[in-house]
Amino acid sequence: MTTETHQGPWTATVATLFPDMFPGPLGHSLAGRALADGLWRIKTLDIRDFARDKHRTVDDAPFGGGASMVMKPEIVDAAMAAAMAVCPEAPAIYLSPRGRLLDQARVRQLSQGPGVALLCGRYEGIDERVIGARALEEVSLGDFVLSGGEPAAMVLIDACVRLLAGVLGNAESLHEESFTDDLLEYPHYTRPRDWEGRTVPEILVSGHHEMVRAWRREQSEIITQARRPDLWDRHLQRKAKKA
Repeated sequence: MTTETHQGPWTATVATLFPDMFPGPLGHSLAGRALADGLWRIKTLDIRDFARDKHRTVDDAPFGGGASMVMKPEIVDAAMAAAMAVCPEAPAIYLSPRGRLLDQARVRQLSQGPGVALLCGRYEGIDERVIGARALEEVSLGDFVLSGGEPAAMVLIDACVRLLAGVLGNAESLHEESFTDDLLEYPHYTRPRDWEGRTVPEILVSGHHEMVRAWRREQSEIITQARRPDLWDRHLQRKAKKA
């Protein structure tokens, strides 16, 4: 099977058993408009196209026994070789619950590159030897298990695409989001000023922009300390290094 080499915009290449799942939600809203405008592109490869038998078999029973099946190494390897050939400079990533937790810093790095080559596993997973042979980076969304890697791939792609130049109408908002400077985002309010007896904090309608910025920073710090002490510790460490 021949594949095209990468030229042009940021490209997500996805090896999956369910190519029809894409672009899915990525075809709507900000990502969808950016896709239509050519600011990024997505290419899917059907892993079954790399199977070698008439039944297009992609899995087999695991050595040592087990309740589920494992995706065959020669098929997954061929699919990833094709995916990685689309954009050879792009990181090759396997979406896996045992992988490194995806964070905004890694998303930012990926968005600044030429794209990503993603492998979506199914069943019990893929043969371990492919991970080593292709030096795949394992990435997880959190401490939970999905039915397959496709939803995780969509999340990763969406997180990257919204950071691409021209995708967001107001790029300044990127600097105030959660995880910027290892802090969670401050609360937001809009009209009406009084809703069911709950009022907007007075500082936000004061017109004092510097005081508003200080209040938002304080709220970010309070929320981060309460909800994500791990992030707060990292924030303090980073702040100490800059001092």
